[in-house]
Amino acid sequence: MAYEIIHGNKSLKATASLVANQFCFVTTDTNGQLVLVSAAGGYAVGVLQDKPGAGDPGFICGPGDITKVQCGGTFAAGGRVSANASGQAVAATSAAAYLGIALTAGSANGVADILFQPQGFMAP
Repeated sequence: MAYEIIHGNKSLKATASLVANQFCFVTTDTNGQLVLVSAAGGYAVGVLQDKPGAGDPGFICGPGDITKVQCGGTFAAGGRVSANASGQAVAATSAAAYLGIALTAGSANGVADILFQPQGFMAP
């Protein structure tokens, strides 16, 4: 079953083209603009929902949203996920920032559904 629930409209300008990174984890650079998570286990501010070019606004989901993610490896439904160095979802390790819970199983080069709930974030 496919899920997708996005609360509110959140967008930030993309520093570089992210046209190939829809449904990948993103974070912000020192200018407050969107960049792809580029370190395995890195923190994310959201999951990119569209395909912005350089300088264009990119729509992101935030904590508590259900979203699709690109998969960089295999993980089971119900497991915690984190980002790989390409911004894709992988099974979380103890050293990685937990970015969400898998609602469906994922496999490399596929798309899965997660609840985006970064480690340490408490929903209101």
